[in-house]
Amino acid sequence: MLKFLPSTPESDLRLAILECGRICYDRHLTTANDGNISVRVGDDRVLITPSGISKGRMEADDLLLVDLAGNVISSKAGRKPSSETPMHLEVYKQRRDARAVIHAHPIFATTLTVAGFEFPNDVLPEVLLTLGDVPVTAYATPSSHEDADAIRPFIQNHNALLLCQHGSLTVGKDLDEALINLERVEHVAEVFWRAQTLGSVKRIPDEAREQLAAIRENFFK
Repeated sequence: MLKFLPSTPESDLRLAILECGRICYDRHLTTANDGNISVRVGDDRVLITPSGISKGRMEADDLLLVDLAGNVISSKAGRKPSSETPMHLEVYKQRRDARAVIHAHPIFATTLTVAGFEFPNDVLPEVLLTLGDVPVTAYATPSSHEDADAIRPFIQNHNALLLCQHGSLTVGKDLDEALINLERVEHVAEVFWRAQTLGSVKRIPDEAREQLAAIRENFFK
């Protein structure tokens, strides 16, 4: 369900967003009514979650269809698009390959930025192979255009970002890929946190990091 093609009908895309929302909520990647999910419909429209509703308790008709300028094309009465819509649209404007965006509030990954840590991309080889660097953006006021401004320097070349003190942003060719990227970010953040509690963090040696980067360039990008 989370995997789809550019030709997938809008009705199926709505169901994919609902499934993704439930997974994120059940796995504590989002909480309360935080976070937002979107998918590209065709070339110039975006299906996005509404403002003020838990991502684990949505219905298909709660989702809104907007254009790339943020204008609402269709919506259920009383529903407003996510306040983070400008950030999602920034992704789709810069990345024609991106067809899904998840903004989540994963606990361990968010904790890293609250504590002032950079993302530890050099502790697990899987991260270097699949994601490469995961930048941390400048602080931006939630529910404003500042988040779109904050991701602008990075989103062209990265599939995962940490938003300073405001969770994560992951993208993919479909929701399956965007969710895998989110889960990987949270997993390595938790491993890093647990290693810190044991007293030390062992980093991947520089030479091995270069080898992994070369493998990623040839096979994973």
